[in-house]
Amino acid sequence: MTDTRLIHHVGVAAMEWLWAHRDGFRLETDVDPEVGFLERFKPVGELALICAVLFREGVAGSRQAQLARQLLDHAWRDTLDGGRMLVRGQRIEPFSPIPFEVYLPFKELGYSQPEVERATVLNHRLDSWVTFGVTPTRRLGLSAFQRRFGLPARPPEADLVGTTWLAGTPEPWTVEGHTAYDITHTVFHLTDWGEDPDALPPRIADYLATWLPVWLDDWLDLERWDLLGELLVVDACLPRPTLDERAWQGFAAAQQPDGAMPAVRTMPEGDPDTVFDMVYHPTLVAAFASVLATSRAFTQLARTAS
Repeated sequence: MTDTRLIHHVGVAAMEWLWAHRDGFRLETDVDPEVGFLERFKPVGELALICAVLFREGVAGSRQAQLARQLLDHAWRDTLDGGRMLVRGQRIEPFSPIPFEVYLPFKELGYSQPEVERATVLNHRLDSWVTFGVTPTRRLGLSAFQRRFGLPARPPEADLVGTTWLAGTPEPWTVEGHTAYDITHTVFHLTDWGEDPDALPPRIADYLATWLPVWLDDWLDLERWDLLGELLVVDACLPRPTLDERAWQGFAAAQQPDGAMPAVRTMPEGDPDTVFDMVYHPTLVAAFASVLATSRAFTQLARTAS
């Protein structure tokens, strides 16, 4: 089994980098709405999700947990202005699900913005929200988020699983960039971001258990660290994770001394803001993969000891 200390260190180092570069999550308040004001919410929502997983799993050390709480407080207070930026985003695009998607993990962690909640309840009643043009995988995620918010999922999650690319258990050699990300996010949504591995339909779990080792080898050899990290998360979401040693050692070796994780091959160079936009996601994924894999490793050790 992979050294648990190595897995854990990846997550600690990633959180250190994210905290040191927290100002990179700032919103562009003066951007033309037609250009995409709401697009800058995506990193903030991803940050909140990963921190929520870290608190849920309960395997973080004191330093890692402290950084996660500081990052959340900073994102809510300074980046989102106490949630008022989400309200602004909802007013710019009233039927967009993005403010709701970003808000949910903050709500689950005790933050509150009543106006966003009222808009969510209103939009949930509208057919326009149900027919909003998104991919099948994201539609599955939106239904899961509605359930977690306390609303009936529209459409029900069970009606959406079969529409995803992964449910078709496609030929494994056809898995590449965008389809691979479709696979990983389908798993994230079906398991509630790793909380319930047994929620994976058995046919999908068996398919992943068969082919995931091959994909891990492929993306490791290609040095596609962002995608490799997401596949390591998928491994930790399986009912019987492998914690692939070769993949984890290669992933950890790619991490920079300051904790940053390049997306592909080596670290980019250039303007700090541009570098942040290229690196924040694989670094968040590194923290996510580390927390889930550390939790699974401890579970396996406990079972062995008993």
